[in-house]
Amino acid sequence: MTALAEFAMLSHGWRRLLLLVAAGAIAALSAAPMFFLVALFLAMPVLVWTLDGAERRRSVWGVLFGPAFRIGVAFGFGYFAVSLHWIGAAFFVDGGWLLVAMPFAVAGLALLLSLFWGLGTAFAHFFWSAGAGRIFTLAVGLTLAELARGYLFTGFPFNLLGYALTANAEMMQAASLVGVYGLTFVAVLISATPALVWPAAERSMVTRILPLLAAFGLIALQIGWGNYRLARTSTEPFEDINLRIVQPVISQDIKWQTFAREETITRLLDLSTMRTGPQDQGLDDVTHLIWPEAAIPFFLSEEPQYLAQIARALPDDIWLLTGAPREPYGTDGQIVPGAKPYNSVLAFNGVGEVVTSYDKTHLVPFGEYLPFDETLRQFGMSQFVAGSEGWAAGAERRLVELPGSPAILPLICYEIVFPGALGEPVADAGFILVLTNDAWFDGSIGPTQHFHHARVRAVEEGKSMVRAANSGISAIVDPLGRIDAMMAEQMVGAIKGAPDQPLDGTIYAQWRHWPLVGMLVLGAAAALPGWVRRRRRIAD
Repeated sequence: MTALAEFAMLSHGWRRLLLLVAAGAIAALSAAPMFFLVALFLAMPVLVWTLDGAERRRSVWGVLFGPAFRIGVAFGFGYFAVSLHWIGAAFFVDGGWLLVAMPFAVAGLALLLSLFWGLGTAFAHFFWSAGAGRIFTLAVGLTLAELARGYLFTGFPFNLLGYALTANAEMMQAASLVGVYGLTFVAVLISATPALVWPAAERSMVTRILPLLAAFGLIALQIGWGNYRLARTSTEPFEDINLRIVQPVISQDIKWQTFAREETITRLLDLSTMRTGPQDQGLDDVTHLIWPEAAIPFFLSEEPQYLAQIARALPDDIWLLTGAPREPYGTDGQIVPGAKPYNSVLAFNGVGEVVTSYDKTHLVPFGEYLPFDETLRQFGMSQFVAGSEGWAAGAERRLVELPGSPAILPLICYEIVFPGALGEPVADAGFILVLTNDAWFDGSIGPTQHFHHARVRAVEEGKSMVRAANSGISAIVDPLGRIDAMMAEQMVGAIKGAPDQPLDGTIYAQWRHWPLVGMLVLGAAAALPGWVRRRRRIAD
């Protein structure tokens, strides 16, 4: 390790960049679904050592975009290129020229996200010093970078570094205290501790090994506290609530085709009403029937016969919650011509009437809308999700409140991946409902990552999470992140169950990012003495 440390510190040019890309790629193995935490302990010290050897610049431009910035970009590029490679699976749905664009799109996304890490390492290097203070500086810098990545330019907080510390239900419980952003600070801090062990620099083994042992002790404490919380926290299901979640597995390449409409509705209804065993009562004991995002892939106003078919199949005392496109209506009750449609959740009563709806507020860039669309459409580009002119964003996040039902917070697709940003209504929700269509990424690790992020949201908020996915993973997750019922990817069928009632309130749900602010302040305080000593030496 001493040889690696010295090589990293002395490397420069393309050798340093190649080393960092490789280290970032190794770090990506700590993300879902691998959760190889050791990889982060191997990779993060390389980042520290290269920053130790990074040249300093005096100009503002040199500080912001100099060697330290390029070090973070290279490390981040390796991380995101590996952990988010599954984005490329979406290009195989339509094929054609998109397959040529796929590697450029994946690499471009990785490069774009790595810019945040570059700014994070540039910030950290400005306050860099020798000794233990520098790993606190790096933890502060990368955590701020991850916060920026999650909030700026609509945000894209997939695979935050903190998810490496949420591999199982026991480890997830820490998210109820500080959220995944807080775990990001911890993940960077503890995984950088090997940089305090090597190189030796004439220090005793005891002095060198103590920080690493402290890191392992913190992980053990996290797991132990998680076990304690799981054992001591009781959950109770909602009474008189029974959900049936349908997973139809409609292939993405035919989902939006006109010829597939009848087959789609027939499959949804067959899976909804089928009896899987002697004890299964079909829909007779179901209060909420749930279909995934865009399960109805057309405007019902265009095909009223299917609405009548759905109404005939539903019992009178049931609610159907399904994803479907929704046409915008004006104040006169008429469809607004030329207006973009919404990606929505529609709530039907037992006679087939739409009683309320929710329109997706956080659209996916390039997926559901095209940034700079007038310019890019001139080059033949369009968003991935069907709808030639794109989709409109809903006005606000809100609850779906139905008679005899707990208040439901509906979310669509990746709206669930934003920690601490599910909207104010989440505080009053009985449970969180996520409708998604991950069929774009079938055969990749994308659906598993997406599902894991949703589980962590349940722990952060202390709310059950009900998830209906077209091709998986559909599940009912309790407020502690445990899976009560689940259908794996590519399984056609339905599951039943009742969500648990919310917990009284997690620390994270009540205080949001304030515990993280405290951690960042303490981290800065730990790094400050070393930085002051370095500045004094420079002044002398």
